[in-house]
Amino acid sequence: MKNMKELVSKSILLDKNRTMYINIFFFENGCFIILSENSYRIGSITISSSLSNKVSKAHIIPSKSDSFFIDSIAQRISLMLNGLCLVSLHNKNLLNINDMKIIMGEILDIINERAKD
Repeated sequence: MKNMKELVSKSILLDKNRTMYINIFFFENGCFIILSENSYRIGSITISSSLSNKVSKAHIIPSKSDSFFIDSIAQRISLMLNGLCLVSLHNKNLLNINDMKIIMGEILDIINERAKD
């Protein structure tokens, strides 16, 4: 494995009462993205696998809400890495579209920055 960070942590202030913690663990064949609101917890989990531009996904722990959001993260990142991507989301309140855009943008920035190393 190249000399890259194996763990990237970041926090995003969504509003004055909501902070989203992003932790991404990188492996040679993919990553594990943990998104958690206001605390460090594991929540619903989705896995996506990409080999030769074919993507498959499965819900390990289904989400009560925001399942489309974590599905889209898992599928997009697994395609970018051409490997596995697990995504865990623990949130207390529903995410609005602007929150989702901010979170996705931060994740993509981290993945793209890592690809430069």
